[in-house]
Amino acid sequence: MKNVYFISDAHLGSLAIPHRRQQERRLVRFLDEIKTKAQAVYLLGDIFDFWFEYQTVVPKGYTRFLGKISELTDMGIEVHFFIGNHDLWCFDYLEQECGVVVHHNSQTIEIGDQTFYLSHGDGLGDNDWKFKLIRGVFHNKACQCMFRWLHPALGMSFGLNWAKHSRLKHGLDGGDPPYQGEKNEPLVIFAKQYLKVHPEVDFFVFGHRHIELDLMLSRQTRLIVLGDWISQFTYAVYDGKNLCLENYVEGERVV
Repeated sequence: MKNVYFISDAHLGSLAIPHRRQQERRLVRFLDEIKTKAQAVYLLGDIFDFWFEYQTVVPKGYTRFLGKISELTDMGIEVHFFIGNHDLWCFDYLEQECGVVVHHNSQTIEIGDQTFYLSHGDGLGDNDWKFKLIRGVFHNKACQCMFRWLHPALGMSFGLNWAKHSRLKHGLDGGDPPYQGEKNEPLVIFAKQYLKVHPEVDFFVFGHRHIELDLMLSRQTRLIVLGDWISQFTYAVYDGKNLCLENYVEGERVV
């Protein structure tokens, strides 16, 4: 089989990232380099820093990225988009115009002979009630409908500035807290609990945390956190047997 690639947390369009045009071009160059090797590409959330689809209006920009993923799907490469907490308002535009498969929930899928649990990771194992409250509001259909009543210029300005404020709290480089250890890291806690009921899972792959993590949970099962595409430019690649966490460096050979 050809390779399967996993990336997350590019936060394209972020007002907090001064090099955002360069960042988008780097992601597009990466996708262009893997297109002859790829069977599928999984985008595990927060690819956009803020994305909201109105009935006849979508956010300005991202033309290089959207054009490239459309090229991949036209070539027969599967592109799967998992919503994150910044770009959860994806409805049908990416599917209809770009040929992308949009996932609004975590998925357990078979790739080759192995089982993958895939998710952006927001809200999993995290007991922060404030975050859960905000997440509930953002996912509420009535609240989404009310937001659509805002003029797109106002709605997009609000969303991008809210996302900028969120990013600046963590630093421009996505400086989330470092790995907190197996007993305190929410994604690890969730995966261990899930594994008790679903021991068939071989790989958990998450985004969201902006850290690189490759952790064995058992003799069979590994957990991967993908880092980000703001400063780390990390991705995972699966060749049908092995799953590896890699860093993209322009000019070097892409695995």
